[in-house]
Amino acid sequence: MMMNLRTTDWKIRCVVYDCDGVLFDSLEANTKLYNDLCALVGRGPLREEEMQYVHTHTVFEALHFIFGKENGLEKKALEILKEKQVDLKNYVMYLKMEPHLLEALESLKEKGILRVINTNRTTSMKYIMERFNLWPYFEMVVTALDVKNPKPHPESIEKIIQELHLNKEETVFVGDSDVDQQTAKSSGIKFVAYKNRGIQNHAYAYIEDHLDLLRLVIS
Repeated sequence: MMMNLRTTDWKIRCVVYDCDGVLFDSLEANTKLYNDLCALVGRGPLREEEMQYVHTHTVFEALHFIFGKENGLEKKALEILKEKQVDLKNYVMYLKMEPHLLEALESLKEKGILRVINTNRTTSMKYIMERFNLWPYFEMVVTALDVKNPKPHPESIEKIIQELHLNKEETVFVGDSDVDQQTAKSSGIKFVAYKNRGIQNHAYAYIEDHLDLLRLVIS
């Protein structure tokens, strides 16, 4: 269901998507990954505020947030990842694709609208693209490894706009978190909130299904 639409007079050439919480329900995958790391470094499972944080930040930011205040644990967690005692690609299987996503992406392609992923994931993104055969659906994928400053810094959006020769007015960002909303705001592009009522008042539109986006961007 689509709600809180502020304008339908959009001339959109590109839809930018966050990954976690937008393309995929990643709660199980993220919970399992970071709880496994917690167990390996010898501390208890994720607290609620930690779970919320890891959902929207890079793996390095997440490790610092979870373990940075505990002596030596952040370094130990980084070594575990480096040595692949915990391999990020092994958690991709726990992702659940959001309903109607591929249908919406196909419809955007038919209308000549560019599709881009902008995520704070790092090396795991390539495994996601391969496992779910997503490469044909997107013209560009930007991860935290592709920029010096990950979201909510505007660098990732600026990179997309520059490389695809877009104007800000032609670009919309679909996200589910405060980080995504702040990214759109700092970049000066329109923001559509997905399945998070807590940020809908700061968005041009709120949607609960990917097909609802088509009514916004396809005239």
